[in-house]
Amino acid sequence: MEQPGINRLFRMNWVYSYKGKGCRFFRNALQTRKAQMHQHKNLPIYRKGEEIYHLTSCIVELVPEEDIMLQHIREFMLQDAALLTVKVAGAAGADLYSIRMENAVLIRKAARDLLTNCTALKLYGFQDTTYLPLLRHAIEEYRLLFLEWVAGFDPWNYVWDDWGLFNPPGASEQEDGDL
Repeated sequence: MEQPGINRLFRMNWVYSYKGKGCRFFRNALQTRKAQMHQHKNLPIYRKGEEIYHLTSCIVELVPEEDIMLQHIREFMLQDAALLTVKVAGAAGADLYSIRMENAVLIRKAARDLLTNCTALKLYGFQDTTYLPLLRHAIEEYRLLFLEWVAGFDPWNYVWDDWGLFNPPGASEQEDGDL
């Protein structure tokens, strides 16, 4: 179903022309928007997350299909590894401190769960444990990138969090109401 309005213009094949030069404004706006939408892919933390996902995928391919418990752990590991990039993209698309911090918390949980599931694989009899230290090392590198990434968040670009988890230190609800 076609969406009305300006979105339709962005999907057009630029057949309109003004003195043979085309609609330069809309082409430039589309190129700028596409570049902005994919900026997160240049972040070191995002690239490391992709590396972890690839490594996790390779490791869990070795899980025997007949072992139901290991198959469950396999699925959890793939989900957690995927979250390491998905939530970075979500945080990069949001400018608000509270949304970025929510994504950061989910990233931290996914990374810790991935480490826990490495141990669970061993405990439930996974035989090919040779590559697990590589994954653990990659997650440690990710953690260091994570610390640097979160330190770059602007805590004063926020909306008051009624749950009280992601408000900047020293901020009060009255200050936010004045914004």
